[in-house]
Amino acid sequence: MTPLVSIIMGSVSDMPVLKPAADFLDENGIPFELNALSAHRTPEQVASFAQGAAARGVKVIIAAAGGAAHLPGVIAASTPLPVIGVPVKSSNSMDGWDSVLSILQMPSGIPVATMALDGAKNAAIFALQILATADPAMAQKMAAFKASLKDKVAKANLDLSKIEYKFKTN
Repeated sequence: MTPLVSIIMGSVSDMPVLKPAADFLDENGIPFELNALSAHRTPEQVASFAQGAAARGVKVIIAAAGGAAHLPGVIAASTPLPVIGVPVKSSNSMDGWDSVLSILQMPSGIPVATMALDGAKNAAIFALQILATADPAMAQKMAAFKASLKDKVAKANLDLSKIEYKFKTN
């Protein structure tokens, strides 16, 4: 099975943050791979991975890193594929702002779509949206996911309607 999405983390310690992305892709039947690569410790491997990803069939890369968070940008500089950056609030982080700004403030010509701090699930959802632009089956999966969001809100309002208060009017 060829991975369509590649999830790359700067360190295995980032896996708890990336688990919701892997779970979402798996639940939606989207082939993906998981790898740890460091822009600082293994720069040659990062460049080799990024340069060869498209040829291996990867369509979207999710790259997560904490601290200085150079991994998403280094990957984006070496591939024509869309890169989705996930800033990670790590143990050496300054409340996550260093990661957010390192990924968000990319120079012109090297875009990285930046998610919220620890926002890996949204990265996977966005990856599905990208895949859906060229694949009707993926578009159906995206439509089903969006419909499930509406259902969750409807259920929440039904549950709220059952809560009683003396002065509640609905």
